[in-house]
Amino acid sequence: MNRIFQHLLLSLFLVLLGAGILFTAPGCGKKGPPVPPTKGGDSDEIPAAPTDLKYTLKGRDLTLTWTCVSLQDQEHGPKVEGFEVFMATKPLDGCQGCPFKFKSLGVVSIPRKSFIYTLDQDLHYYFRVRTLGHDDIKSKVSETLYIELP
Repeated sequence: MNRIFQHLLLSLFLVLLGAGILFTAPGCGKKGPPVPPTKGGDSDEIPAAPTDLKYTLKGRDLTLTWTCVSLQDQEHGPKVEGFEVFMATKPLDGCQGCPFKFKSLGVVSIPRKSFIYTLDQDLHYYFRVRTLGHDDIKSKVSETLYIELP
């Protein structure tokens, strides 16, 4: 009886040890943001995000301009159909570090790489642009451009 108990105890120990290794070994514990699947599993089909976001002001009329490397190789690279412009605002007397939400202002079709918007006074403005490809494929957003009217 004592020998059967030892075998049972040893078997239980090995099962618990195996379960412990099984549940702790496969995960690193670090989670990242969800990533949308790419068409065909090929990451080069996603267009590049716009870069070099700049602005000019004429009175209160703002003109945003940008560049996009995906436009350089439309034959072999990802097909670019346009650009989506996003904006967020905060009051000048708003709290420092408070969250704000970007809203889409619209889509600019290629070959244009500019967007015109009339600004109001007493607001902080934040702009971003994203490249739009065929089949609703979207790039990451550009760096954020901050604007405050003088």
